[in-house]
Amino acid sequence: MSEINTTPLVDVMLVLLIIFLIAVPVAIQTVEELEIPVFASSESDDKVENLLITVTTTDPEGRTPSTLNTAFTGATRDGECRIFLNNTTLVDSGELYDRAFERLDTIVTNAGGPDVIMQNPELIPQVHIRGDVNAPWRCVAGTIFNVQAAGYPTVGFISNPVDPN
Repeated sequence: MSEINTTPLVDVMLVLLIIFLIAVPVAIQTVEELEIPVFASSESDDKVENLLITVTTTDPEGRTPSTLNTAFTGATRDGECRIFLNNTTLVDSGELYDRAFERLDTIVTNAGGPDVIMQNPELIPQVHIRGDVNAPWRCVAGTIFNVQAAGYPTVGFISNPVDPN
């Protein structure tokens, strides 16, 4: 015989068809209208929020990255450093130190003072820096210096995973 026996294939397909004919209506009827509660977003009282900083530079024409300025062509190694707090607020190095210090001081005060916060390291916020691939090290190092001078003990980096292919 040079033909393939298709009887087992047809048997399996018929069994699967019967299973789906029974399972689909049951699955559809068991889920009724679902009411999802809506909550207002608020800052967590029990978990301290980390400080997110983005470091980049101006493009060759001196333009700053922005959602409003679409003419920005990308960071350059020779550009001026641009530091964004929480990805929105553009600050210079002096403002970065002042705002980081004020934020950490508020967190320490709300926790009950330095002695209380030192007993529970979970209350100490971290700094996460996302650096543009074209931002020079001087910009990133200056950012690290300012936040450590402001009192943040832990500074980490956020990176985008690279496709291995």
